[in-house]
Amino acid sequence: MPELPEVETVRRGLALKISGRRIVRAELRRLDLRRPFPPALAERLDGAQIGALGRRGKYILIELDADGVLLLHLGMSGRVTVGNAALPAAPHDHMVLTLDDDTVIRFNDPRRFGLIDYVRRGEAARHPLLARLGPEPLEASFDGAYIASKLAGKLTPIKAALLDQRIVAGLGNIYVCEALYRAGLSPKRLAASIGRRRADRLAAAIKSVLTEAIAAGGSSVRDYVQADGELGYFQHHWAVYGREGEPCPGCNCAEGVRRIAQSGRSTFYCAKRQR
Repeated sequence: MPELPEVETVRRGLALKISGRRIVRAELRRLDLRRPFPPALAERLDGAQIGALGRRGKYILIELDADGVLLLHLGMSGRVTVGNAALPAAPHDHMVLTLDDDTVIRFNDPRRFGLIDYVRRGEAARHPLLARLGPEPLEASFDGAYIASKLAGKLTPIKAALLDQRIVAGLGNIYVCEALYRAGLSPKRLAASIGRRRADRLAAAIKSVLTEAIAAGGSSVRDYVQADGELGYFQHHWAVYGREGEPCPGCNCAEGVRRIAQSGRSTFYCAKRQR
């Protein structure tokens, strides 16, 4: 599933191409994805002018002049790309928006775990999928003090705590593994044992890995591409994720990167460096 850097990369790419444009034709090629589409969604989109594009966690929010917001989630295999009307429709193009300059936005999702919804302007923060999200990890308020306070008393592994979107929005398996490696924290360590000093290291590691991943266009794994169809390349800079048995960067441990299963997901880490 695309994580914060991938979603932010898509948002930025879309904003460059579609902000200020008007939708001249909205086509929905099925009735639902993970959830049913809102009633009369195509009619609401037809003729709407696109305003600012925002992001909350792993969700993209597209403001429309009709006092609405289009809410998108890419799910496991979704992608939103910008092309032109000359390109033929592809299988699994479930929403196609043609703009007034012949630009075409396509929401493609083979596994159909994505989501498309419509909410009124000013009500997005109360949407059931957004209302309980934690802070954005790149905001100044997300710091060691916040992390230490939220993890106090939690008897779950630190990795599981960081994947809880109520604690911090947008993190997923890849970037939690990478951030824990940078912070020198074992993914098996209990969240309650982090304390302020380790929490400061962790906050800095999360911010740095996310910032670098966004600059690299995200990580292209399976279906993810940027809005222009290009691949991201942060996967070439992973220290531990997906590197079981390979040498740990800057470490002389004998066995290299380890992989364990936590809550049904693979976790990659260095047993010597991460304590």
